[in-house]
Amino acid sequence: MAKEEQYTATAKEILAEVGGTANISNVVHCMTRLRFNLKDESIPDDKKVANIKGVIGVNRAGGQYQVIIGQTVANVYDALTAAGGLTKNAAVDEDLDPELVKEKEPFSWKKLGSTILNKIAGSLTPLIPVLIAASMFKMFAAILGPTMLNVFAASSDTYKLLALVGNAGFYFFPIFIGYTASKQFKTNPVVSMFLGAILLDPNLVNIVKAGKAFSVYGIPMTLVDYGSTVVPILLAVWIMSYVEPFFKKIIPSALSTIFVPTLTIAVMLPLTLTILGPAGSFFGKYISDGILAFGKMGGIWAILGVALIGALWEILVMTGMHLIMIATMITIFAQAGHENFVDLGAIAASFAVAGMCLGAALRLKDKDEKALAWGYLLAGLIGGVTEPGLYGIAIRYKRPFIGMMIGGFLGGLYAGLTHVTAYVLVPVANFLALTGYVGGSTMNLINGILSGVIAFVGAAVATYLIGVTKKDTAVDAADFKLVEA
Repeated sequence: MAKEEQYTATAKEILAEVGGTANISNVVHCMTRLRFNLKDESIPDDKKVANIKGVIGVNRAGGQYQVIIGQTVANVYDALTAAGGLTKNAAVDEDLDPELVKEKEPFSWKKLGSTILNKIAGSLTPLIPVLIAASMFKMFAAILGPTMLNVFAASSDTYKLLALVGNAGFYFFPIFIGYTASKQFKTNPVVSMFLGAILLDPNLVNIVKAGKAFSVYGIPMTLVDYGSTVVPILLAVWIMSYVEPFFKKIIPSALSTIFVPTLTIAVMLPLTLTILGPAGSFFGKYISDGILAFGKMGGIWAILGVALIGALWEILVMTGMHLIMIATMITIFAQAGHENFVDLGAIAASFAVAGMCLGAALRLKDKDEKALAWGYLLAGLIGGVTEPGLYGIAIRYKRPFIGMMIGGFLGGLYAGLTHVTAYVLVPVANFLALTGYVGGSTMNLINGILSGVIAFVGAAVATYLIGVTKKDTAVDAADFKLVEA
């Protein structure tokens, strides 16, 4: 079916489910949603609307019946107005929608976890094009570079260019998320990006690398590397969404242009660098320290520790605290010439991400979503880039996160039980990571490969069985909301 025909089919189904033209007072669209003002809001069945092909979810807010479409909303809107003979209106900017901005959902402990994941997903989903582009460059660097085909030497300009473009896409995540998170929390996007840029400023990076004490307004700052992190900037933008409106209220409009952004940043500096930024890494640090403690205990505890690394590694990636584990791994390699703890779980986790992508690709029904999942699979297995799968599937759809953790746990558990040892530190997360098990016995290599296979298959099967979205399991889609991109 041609795209135009699909847009028309989707539009006609939506039109029928909302009660037809006679029940529509007005309809507009924003960046991702059709926004209906209905005469009788009891007519639409949210579950039926959400299960229409091309519809992501449904939301009732601000006196509007909102049908979430995504990036093709303008096409569906044009088809809808044509099919129903409705008046076309200009697109709505969500930031200028007073009803939506003022609206606050009541706090619910029951929905707290879902709300947090929705905010994270809403901040990361718009970044999928960056993830794809960056991962492709990293994949080309891996395939054509010295680790595989050796078409380009490590010293060649082409290899360096591919590597730097790929790395830039992930390293500057705090700036990108500063913008997308600002849309979630309804605050100034440019100032939010500025806050992300502060975390990555070369001077701050040098201070962290040097390990020298540094203070903000006399308050000691915890030394944290924020490159490629997600959680710290999310926390900072969330708090800024309360700080900025405060200054907008108390500062006269004639002076607001100068003083609102200046005072907002002035307040956010100590909050971000001494509290929120470190807090974003706090959780990951204690997970890291706890897992490493398992390794020191030996025996069954060390085996369990490897399994936990496999299950929790990608969470550590999000907080940036996987660097602690990597530093430990490098130290052990340097001292002993081999390592049988951190590397095993990390490799299992990488294969688990790829397996999750496979399970999602087989389970997803939408062709575009399937294509993305297959692309993430290749990016992981060949390019050694797990972030597209992590952010594009695990975080976005939530359920696959469980499948990924199950696969990583199983792969790590097998590696621990069979006492696999890594003899070579392979600086890639693709299938070549398994070559790190070369150097010991033949059984060591076989068991190492099997641990990767178990992680891959386990994650794929678990993801497929658990499902990707609520639509897959016919659960009420009313709670499934894709936050505005």
